[in-house]
Amino acid sequence: MKTHQTNSVRTEPWLKRAVNALKIAVVPPVGYTIIRLLGRTMTMRSEGMEHVDRLLGRGQRMIIAFWHAQQLMMPLAHRGFEAHVLISRHRDGELIRRIAAHFGLHAVRGSSTRGGAEAFRELIRIGRAGGNLVVTPDGPKGPRQVAKVGVVQLARATGLPIVPMAFACSKKKLFASWDRFLLPYPFSRGLFLLGPPLVVPSEASSDELESVRLRLEETLNRMTSEAEAAVLRANS
Repeated sequence: MKTHQTNSVRTEPWLKRAVNALKIAVVPPVGYTIIRLLGRTMTMRSEGMEHVDRLLGRGQRMIIAFWHAQQLMMPLAHRGFEAHVLISRHRDGELIRRIAAHFGLHAVRGSSTRGGAEAFRELIRIGRAGGNLVVTPDGPKGPRQVAKVGVVQLARATGLPIVPMAFACSKKKLFASWDRFLLPYPFSRGLFLLGPPLVVPSEASSDELESVRLRLEETLNRMTSEAEAAVLRANS
């Protein structure tokens, strides 16, 4: 009996590593394909993309900000848009990183709980060097739809404007996760909604940072509500 327990203890880590390796090999390409196929079944449209095109046309880069729950379909929002995405160092973050790579997106790994300071410095370096950045202001653990001040500090440090973005669809499943993760149903209507850039002065005070943070939070929540109302009207 003791021998059997010892063998089980020795075998379990090997099995766990094998399962994780299989997951990392299989899930990213499958996830990429599912997102692509799901997007092709949906009736998608965008509003406000001129804000992004105007900045890019001037040779300017930006920080795209959207709520954590809406991240699944965001790689389909702007084709050919190269950017660096902040992704958690959690094991699931590696799966997200590899899926994002299939869309041509680059990852910066870190969060408020693991590697946050290092990731923040790397985002500043990339932003100052001319890269676009993508962040979820309420990630990685919430509170839901409450913007953290980090994205505003990032905008101040890099000089990049923040472009708020929302996604909604007419038929969906909302998971019981902290962010109420959104999974669109096939053949539903989807809308990407982008707002005017928010600019943070390099000399902004703490009070001014808080003011922009609140404005970003209110804007993302308002845009989410507007996008949801728009797809429901179109579907009726």
